[in-house]
Formats: sequence, structure tokens, C-alpha cells
Amino acid sequence: MNQPSSDASFYLDPTLYYGRPSDETGRLAKEIRTYDLLDQLQIPYWRLDHDATATIEACHDVDQHLNIEICKNLFLCNAQKTDFYLLMMPGHKKFKTARLSKQIGSARLSFAGPEFMEQFLDITPGSVSVLGLMNDQENRVRLLIDKDVIEHHEFIGCHPCINTSSLKISTRDILEKFLPFVNHPFTVVELPWEE
Repeated sequence: MNQPSSDASFYLDPTLYYGRPSDETGRLAKEIRTYDLLDQLQIPYWRLDHDATATIEACHDVDQHLNIEICKNLFLCNAQKTDFYLLMMPGHKKFKTARLSKQIGSARLSFAGPEFMEQFLDITPGSVSVLGLMNDQENRVRLLIDKDVIEHHEFIGCHPCINTSSLKISTRDILEKFLPFVNHPFTVVELPWEE
């Protein structure tokens, strides 16, 4: 049984759709390109449509409807803004910059600015998604995936390059079909739980 969103100001269509929208009116070209690629690669997915997800509560509502555990996607860079990273990690883990920096041999990581998100991934803040790597044809962004995502998440939730829809996709399909096609290998990292 579908439940309304717990955030009264956040609209979520409780219908879980299989595949792309039947009516693509008003959808951005980058979202349509995402569905085109997933269909081309024969990657099945479920979709929820909603308002832009601006709060953690809204993200939890989406995850509950998709029946998945939240996964954080963080867009990072080094201090010189010459190296860029997309980090996928369990949503309930705290991000420890020093731990990650040491593992990947990069000093002083911070959040990359929106101009780099748009330039490399064709996404805006709030829409960070592994699917944005399809737009990084020069391989400027290095993908980092926390070991727990690979070992304990059968499905991941991600945006189709816009945060007004969320997709539920098999983690295996992302690792074995999507990433090889978009020519983005990944590095497994191990981030600690609360100490």
C-alpha cells in the first residue's frame, strides 16, 4: 500500500513505474538521454517521479517507496581542483575526508563546485548520480565506490541526471553493463562506520 510523503511540502507520485515515462513532455534532454542509454544497454529499472529532493526526509521517502537503502553520491575534488571524484557510499555512513584521501593518495579533498558538475557530468547540485558519468567522455571524474555498497546493496537508487525522478537499478547492472560501456572503471574504497 502506498503511503504519502512524510514531508507535507514534498510531492511524490506513489506509483512505481517500470522503465521510462510514456509521456516525455517537459522532461529535459539529459534525462531522456539517460533512459535511452539504459534501454540500449537493456538495463531494467523502476522509476519514481517527485519534486526535487532537497531534504534528507524527502530522500528517505523516495528510498522507502523504492524499497532500497539510501546511497550517498558525493562529487569531490582535490585542493588544486585538478582531480575530481564521484564517491558512492552508504547513506548512513559519515564521510571522513582524511580516511578517503589516504586511500586514494590525494591530499585535502573537498566538495567540488557546481560549475564542475555541469562541465563534466551535465548535472546540477542535488542531482549527483553515477549515471552522470555517461556525460564524462574525457574521463575527468574518477569513480570511487565504498565496499559496503558493492557487498550489501543489491540495488542502488540514483537520479537520471535530474533530481525530479529516482531510479532503482541493480548494482550488478551498473558495475557490469553501465560502467564498462561509458568507459569508467571504479576504485573500491573502505570507509569506516562510526568509531
